[in-house]
Amino acid sequence: MTDFIQLALYPHNLFLYALLLAAIFYRKKGLWLLWLVFYLLGNSFVTNQVRQWQLQQLPSPATLQTDATWVLLGCGGSEQSLPACARNRLDHLLERTAANSFPVVITTRHCAPYIHYLQQHDFSGAIDCFDGGSNTYQEFYQLAARFQQQPLQFVSSDHHGWRVQRLITLHQLNGQFSAATTSTYRQLPCRWHCWLTVNLSNYDFYAKLSGEWFSYASYRLSRRWHNWRMNADTKKASEE
Repeated sequence: MTDFIQLALYPHNLFLYALLLAAIFYRKKGLWLLWLVFYLLGNSFVTNQVRQWQLQQLPSPATLQTDATWVLLGCGGSEQSLPACARNRLDHLLERTAANSFPVVITTRHCAPYIHYLQQHDFSGAIDCFDGGSNTYQEFYQLAARFQQQPLQFVSSDHHGWRVQRLITLHQLNGQFSAATTSTYRQLPCRWHCWLTVNLSNYDFYAKLSGEWFSYASYRLSRRWHNWRMNADTKKASEE
């Protein structure tokens, strides 16, 4: 009971209960709708089902093509540091290629930390690294120009999987997607009190999902009049 009292006193749960009381008192359909949306998006049981469904859309291939090139999509960083998301993707790549020496292509501006990390872990495959651009769409234009028919195995964070798989299809690449696990799809503990409370991490989950959807939608809508390719000036500026 004390666990529930502590959860109930969190600001987002106080807002949930206040909104419920307002909907009961004023009997307005808009308030009921607002309460229902706020509750369903924040409810851990409901969101865990969405997490599970999303994971089922990201099958990791059980067998690897022996002639495939692994493509690790960049995750930022600098010449001196390697961000956590990049390290997570590299660890996933090392785990999946442990028994074989697959060639690897990395699309990032600062290659040194990525290459150094692989060499530290005795990676024996060939490594090619180049600046793919400032976003995933520029990366795919360059990859499509270089590897149109070659078998590819893409590695990115799991919450980018939906968008990456559609870009693979859109550019007609012979590629598969392998998801590096992050905390985004981690199941939250859901006991009896999860039906009576909401959790802020669930809103973060939906924010990431909607960010992926709207990013891809804006790309598809604007690709006919906006140049998403990495032009010569942009590439020169990134190299300086």
